[in-house]
Amino acid sequence: MDGILPLWKEPGMTSHDCVFKVRKILRMKKVGHTGTLDPDVDGVLPICLGRATKIAEYITDAGKSYRAEVTIGFSTTTEDASGDIVEQKSVRRKWTAIQLESILDSFIGSIEQTPPMYSAVKVNGKRLYEYARQGIHVERPTRMITIHHIKLDEGSIVTNSDVLKFSIDVACGKGTYIRTLAVMIGEAMGYPAHMSKLTRTESASMTKKDCLTLTELAELAENSNAVLSPLIPLERGISQLKKLRISGTVAMKVMNGAVLPIPSDWPAISDEPVALYEEERALAIYHVHPTKEGLIKPVKVLWIE
Repeated sequence: MDGILPLWKEPGMTSHDCVFKVRKILRMKKVGHTGTLDPDVDGVLPICLGRATKIAEYITDAGKSYRAEVTIGFSTTTEDASGDIVEQKSVRRKWTAIQLESILDSFIGSIEQTPPMYSAVKVNGKRLYEYARQGIHVERPTRMITIHHIKLDEGSIVTNSDVLKFSIDVACGKGTYIRTLAVMIGEAMGYPAHMSKLTRTESASMTKKDCLTLTELAELAENSNAVLSPLIPLERGISQLKKLRISGTVAMKVMNGAVLPIPSDWPAISDEPVALYEEERALAIYHVHPTKEGLIKPVKVLWIE
């Protein structure tokens, strides 16, 4: 069983919980997820099965979209609703949709972001949340992230008990922490803030309409043929990569992981990866050889003869 299972993760489970349950339901070991979702978060979680586990990192690196609720008025230790309150400031000012949209627009593009202490980012070989749980504060690496799109849901704006809440739709690049973005939005408004709810609405072009729940998967698994119906070909998970069509003896060499001369129609610039296809089947992912001029080498061989 090879392909991508578009799972709708429900709240209360970790991404690893989902992988464990899928392994049990499908009775297979080669299962992997494509980017951690916190237990409180629901939404699209593509699960890679069989050969598709080889391209999990490309799905993880592909763009994602979210629906987030931002609460302005107090911040938390974890930057989401599960943490303890750190700072409070009553929101007395009346914010209009136009004013909020102006703030949100300032985050579109490439911006710097510092990941939260309660995150899986590693510093000196140790994850930040491990330091946080021990009460140790360490210097966190600031990095560039990309916000492609951010839109306010005007109908979601609510002021209650000196707190302002509103929902936003965000499309972003890899490495973006939406809870940190919520904190940054609050800072731009002059208030402490946190992310109070989050749903991942899209991952690598997969949306809720593509997904099924663990319960639905278990029902389908009772019929070995039916369980294949929701699977998405692994090629969709690497659709963002540039493509090169090959055939014949070259295809055989690619499936054997051969180092090859750079083809005349090589589409990549510098070391950008390229997916090599025989007709509609992705055989491998190659990039320019890092040390041998004029050659390309495989990063991932997806089909082996």
